Amino acid sequence: MKLKSYYLPALLGLALLASCKQKEETTAATVNNGPVTADDIKSQIAVLADDSLMGRKPFTKGEEKTINYISSQFKKLGLEPGNNGSYFQDVPMVEATATMAPTMSVNGAKGNFRFNAVKDYVIFTKREVPAIDIKNAPVVFAGYGIVAPEYHWNDYANLDVKGKVVMVLVNDPGFKSPEHLFKGDTMTYYGRWTYKFEEAARQGAAGILVIHQTDPASYGWKVVKNSNTGAKLFLQQPDKHRNRCEIEGWITDTAAQKLLATAGITGDIRDYARKKDFKAVQLGLNMTVGLKNNLKFSMSHNVIATLKGTARPDENIIYTAHWDHFGIGTPIKGDSIYNGAVDNASGTAALISIAKAYTALKTKPQRTIVFLSVTGEEQGLLGSEYYATHPVFPLNKTVANLNMDALGFFGLTKDIQVTGKGQNELEDEVATEAGKYGWHTVGDKKPGAGSYYRSDHFNFAKVGVPALDINNGEESVDHEAGWAKKQADDYNDNRYHQPSDSYSPDMNTTGMAQIANIMYNIGLKLANETTFPGWKPGSEFKAIRDKSMGGK
Repeated sequence: MKLKSYYLPALLGLALLASCKQKEETTAATVNNGPVTADDIKSQIAVLADDSLMGRKPFTKGEEKTINYISSQFKKLGLEPGNNGSYFQDVPMVEATATMAPTMSVNGAKGNFRFNAVKDYVIFTKREVPAIDIKNAPVVFAGYGIVAPEYHWNDYANLDVKGKVVMVLVNDPGFKSPEHLFKGDTMTYYGRWTYKFEEAARQGAAGILVIHQTDPASYGWKVVKNSNTGAKLFLQQPDKHRNRCEIEGWITDTAAQKLLATAGITGDIRDYARKKDFKAVQLGLNMTVGLKNNLKFSMSHNVIATLKGTARPDENIIYTAHWDHFGIGTPIKGDSIYNGAVDNASGTAALISIAKAYTALKTKPQRTIVFLSVTGEEQGLLGSEYYATHPVFPLNKTVANLNMDALGFFGLTKDIQVTGKGQNELEDEVATEAGKYGWHTVGDKKPGAGSYYRSDHFNFAKVGVPALDINNGEESVDHEAGWAKKQADDYNDNRYHQPSDSYSPDMNTTGMAQIANIMYNIGLKLANETTFPGWKPGSEFKAIRDKSMGGK
């Protein structure tokens, strides 16, 4: 029977709709029945986010319970202890509680200023000393505080900052620049405040204050204030951090503009500092500020287990997820336990579930698989930093790092977000895996926020190891456009780093399994290859890897 032509569009539309529906159902079934299942992940979160673990804070009974549980799961699966016969790697830390001087005075011929702690500035010190006093230190505006030879940029050129306090801008010169400087709106590591602290120390400065501006920082002053007051954890160092500046911290844009105006620097200070002929400016002002430091020394722990490779056991792929959260803190709506179900019981649950999938393989991988659950991420990526600087396995034999942090809790998505897209060849593997199911990859929604430098994979990147962090995007498989974004926004506004980030039997873990299975498949593929993935041209980490690999 010949159909009339005007029926064809409707019938074709119905066929296409049925095909899409069938594909989505197939996709869901593939994920749910994959080597890592949503139910496995959910059952692990139920334990890791239980009140009995007391919010999984380092230095507490909650840490002891958490790391013992994770190691018991690894042992139950038959994984070998990863650190010379132990499932634990000691991570020596110091808890520093700084009490800032209530005011900071800045004086000079062109003006005298007094700024209030917390309202106008926050300071702390990594130095393991009981007190710091900066007295009449000259103040210098050092632009973006960047030394980047590959971009022909040096804000410290011909500048001696020994004994001085430098003020620098957050982010890098490319952000919102009319010229395409650095990587444009995509932050490089040179734009991250941690780099600016490190560089100021290398230059010998007595102190550094990053000028806070909400848009280039990607967060408001409230975040700066909350993150830099109260107790902070740092890794212990043999030199007691005497290689760092005496003080590190932030100053509000309003306060900084007052100081800069005395040297005639007004208007758009970012534009002023990105000019090619920019030279650091001695402000003719002297700063006096200090703090007292209460120190507590203790030991935290990474948890590490391995599945030994059958053909090339000296080469390895490292899966990471941080186990820590904020413990017991300020009650909100009557709840004081910060369980961190999404952040990051989800990643730790996925880590254990991926380990289970590997141990179930009939043919074991040719390269060694390392499962590393790290401490202190919430305190500054401390556990991963310690591992990267005290590696159990040689870094030039580490093929890749696959990191999982705060996985999507709103189900399957058609888009897979690659943190710092454009960095290395691992993201090509993600695109291949996603394409098998009709999914696609996307980059950071806010590339200027520097998300690639904010989780544990970064510390592997920093020492040259290609590192991957992925998560669910915003195109829900099961809901209308915009729904997933609403869920993510609601989490960020109402549950992120709050007691309400808690476990529920109704939580949707299919998206978590989606990410875990992609990571599993990529790791398994790498484990049975002989090649090493590399960094893409233009990545700030490429030269480090090339050097460690002997120029490969």
